[in-house]
Amino acid sequence: MPKNTPNPPDDHVSRSQSANARKLDDAANRALDYYLKPKADKETAETLDTLYLIAPNIDAECLLANLSETLASANAMVSDLAFDLEGSRRHIAMGVQQMIELGQLLANRALDVVEPR
Repeated sequence: MPKNTPNPPDDHVSRSQSANARKLDDAANRALDYYLKPKADKETAETLDTLYLIAPNIDAECLLANLSETLASANAMVSDLAFDLEGSRRHIAMGVQQMIELGQLLANRALDVVEPR
């Protein structure tokens, strides 16, 4: 007894369907890559061991202001530490404090001469 089987798909139809399926797959991959694949930043790709990263679009005034504040904080910490120490350790801490203070003076002067936004 013969068995009823469906006709096999036409070769022309199956080629166009596979081409459409391939186009859909390519489009889906592009969409997923666009939304989910992280973009490699040049600076990040070159220094993979970097823990902190400064945003590349920050202007000089903002950078100098943050540098000045950071140096002021470091100055306060080392000054506090220096007064708890004695002898040569205190002299070393005071020397570090003076270098931080010089750096802070330089940063503040650069902040004064930078063109305002």
